[in-house]
Amino acid sequence: MKNKIRILVTGACGVTSRSVVRSLMISNIFKDKCEFIGTDICNLWYGVYEMLYEKVYRVPRYDDLKYRDMINSIIVDEKIDFAIIIPEPEVLYWSEYPFDVKFMKIPPKFARIVLSKKRLYEELKETDLTPKYQIINKDFVLMDPNIVKLAFPCWIRDYSEGTTSGKGSFKPQNIDELNAWLTINPHIENFMLSEYLPGRNLACFLLYNNGSLLKYGVAERIDYIMSKVSVSGITGNTSKGKLLNDDNVFSIAKSSIDALTSKTHEIMHGLVVVDLKENYSGKPLVTEINIRHIAFTSSFAAAGFNFSEFQLLCMLNRINEISPELVSRFPEDNIILRDVDGLPLYVEHFKELEVGQYF
Repeated sequence: MKNKIRILVTGACGVTSRSVVRSLMISNIFKDKCEFIGTDICNLWYGVYEMLYEKVYRVPRYDDLKYRDMINSIIVDEKIDFAIIIPEPEVLYWSEYPFDVKFMKIPPKFARIVLSKKRLYEELKETDLTPKYQIINKDFVLMDPNIVKLAFPCWIRDYSEGTTSGKGSFKPQNIDELNAWLTINPHIENFMLSEYLPGRNLACFLLYNNGSLLKYGVAERIDYIMSKVSVSGITGNTSKGKLLNDDNVFSIAKSSIDALTSKTHEIMHGLVVVDLKENYSGKPLVTEINIRHIAFTSSFAAAGFNFSEFQLLCMLNRINEISPELVSRFPEDNIILRDVDGLPLYVEHFKELEVGQYF
């Protein structure tokens, strides 16, 4: 008889997958009761040798012909009980072509929409939930600048499926800066332009089980690790952030989920994270929807609100063990700190030191 729950984690070497594993390792319910088997294409070798997992298998990409047989073999050979899928294209693949193992399957039509920022914005264009936007072709804009209809400054980024970490992002102040950015990014043919949003950068976690919202949580990204190496200042890894008590952000995030599922006629299931940014008036607008955890997962867990724990309880059909409140309230002066060579820190009561003071 097996003593521990065997969990497959895909994209195992990535920051987010490791955040999920750490969250379960500190869970009051699942601490020391889980064994983790990772799969990854292994572009980031640090995660292989960090020793969070019992094993990490190098596997082909989800769209490789060998992928399915290899994952099936791992599930059988390792006696996997549950799976947590992290890379977004892989989430969509599992939603459309499920494996014979328990996992929280994101509705496939919903997943296909939100995997593309272009499709997401198109589906929500009749609402007031997203920024004004325009899809542009690099060559057409270089030939005729009048194609650009949005006012400057605006925001430009790559919108291809599964892109993360602000790929191709930049804030051009005028057409000359826009053209320069298009020229030095020859590998990206098409970009999304959107109105520039100067306010807070926000994330809202929402966990659903068969249409019922179980938990939500809101966080803010304030600064990014090695932000100076990126023209946009966004590297995808938050160096400073905080957990928020903001029901308005939640309301807007949930409205975007409701609007999409009403179009796809699907019942929402699984964990998603809605990214938002505030406009000049302070209104949060939806910029993308992640069909997976993000790195904030372990910070919520450190604060006692463990989305990975809630998710595993759902998969175990132990929902009665999940406390009934939708959200936790956090101290207003909390802060999340991350660095390249250290684990994330959650500080409940942060106070910046004056010169001469010590901690």
